[in-house]
Amino acid sequence: MPREYACTLARMSIVVQKYGGTSVADADRIKAVAARAVATQKVGKDVVVVVSAMGKSTDELITLASEVTDNSHPREMDMLLTAGERISMALVAMAIEDHGVGSMSLTGSQAGILTTVEHGHAEIIGIRGDRVREGLNEGKIVIVAGFQGFSPETRDVTTLGRGGSDATAVALAATLDAEVCEIYTDVDGVFTADPRVVPGARKLEDVSFEEMLEMAAAGAGVLMARSVEFGRRYNIPIHVRSSFHGGPGTWVKEETMEEAIIRGVAHDASEAKVTVHGVPDQPGLAAQLFDPLAQAGISVDMIVQNVSLQGVTDISFTVPRSDLDMAQKVSESTAAEIGAAGVDVDHNIAKVSLVGAGMKDELGIAAKMFRILAEHGVNIEMISTSPIRISCVVRGDDVGAAVRGVHDGFSLGDDQESAENG
Repeated sequence: MPREYACTLARMSIVVQKYGGTSVADADRIKAVAARAVATQKVGKDVVVVVSAMGKSTDELITLASEVTDNSHPREMDMLLTAGERISMALVAMAIEDHGVGSMSLTGSQAGILTTVEHGHAEIIGIRGDRVREGLNEGKIVIVAGFQGFSPETRDVTTLGRGGSDATAVALAATLDAEVCEIYTDVDGVFTADPRVVPGARKLEDVSFEEMLEMAAAGAGVLMARSVEFGRRYNIPIHVRSSFHGGPGTWVKEETMEEAIIRGVAHDASEAKVTVHGVPDQPGLAAQLFDPLAQAGISVDMIVQNVSLQGVTDISFTVPRSDLDMAQKVSESTAAEIGAAGVDVDHNIAKVSLVGAGMKDELGIAAKMFRILAEHGVNIEMISTSPIRISCVVRGDDVGAAVRGVHDGFSLGDDQESAENG
């Protein structure tokens, strides 16, 4: 975030609270959000609230747009989708006023959230935040619409993509030098696995920024990866909590109580695999294959190139399923240009990842994971690693068995220390 946007005012402690769609899904929940924000102010904190759209209203707007037109209208879609957060922010402000507390609701552009030009997946490049500070100086609770900003280059409204309200909240917390950014959601915190897949998953008391980044990238949907990156870059502690009770959640921060070998198992069933067959094994052809994908704005995750046989090889890679049609079209065009044999796509895949900061100092973790998957009859199609993560692509139908098997195999649901898992 550019230096000129940093807050230099000395003021009492600021708490940024972000509430997701389920937390503001109806009138009663909006009233509960208002009550929590007011209670936080009454203990001596300045409060900024960031809200998502109510319930599934964003999905409903997307469906409505598809019924109106078959064509893509990126600018107008952003204008449409930002309406959901504006509704939430106004209603929360009204509910706060009913407590006798001053409030001020601001759109992303009014709050000075500056972004890149890309519609639908813009990135925050700075936050001015002058009107937010003005509201706080007047003793008001400031409510900011998440998920949105504006491009100073085009002067258009932009949206930040799925989970963008998390990025809004943590970026605001960094700009305002907040004490903490609280992310209120419909789960109690960050778990060792998705509790809907592994009923015995355990809530973590804390997790490092590095681990949370890997878990988010591997499919753990509780936090957007960009929000964690903001937290790490500006050292803003993030507290993931339930909006339905006052109990503690999971702290995401620089240092944790102990460096567990394994933190958890994440999975992602939202990707698809593209395989380009018969690629000539010549220098530069891989670049020719992936450059057009990058230019089309398609994010490639895992890549595997087979051993060359008779001068040709197969290259497989995974992309978000939402980008599959475009990825297939681009790959087929490139395959024809470079003399490859053809392109296949596979919708039925999922990624299972093991994450833990202690893995970099522990031998045998990968071998144990592969053995567990084999014992559960799960075939591994692709593998990628980082110092604190091991990811395997498996059949989509096998993802539940894979996650439960790995979770149980590393005893992540038990109260015993993760160090015993090795």
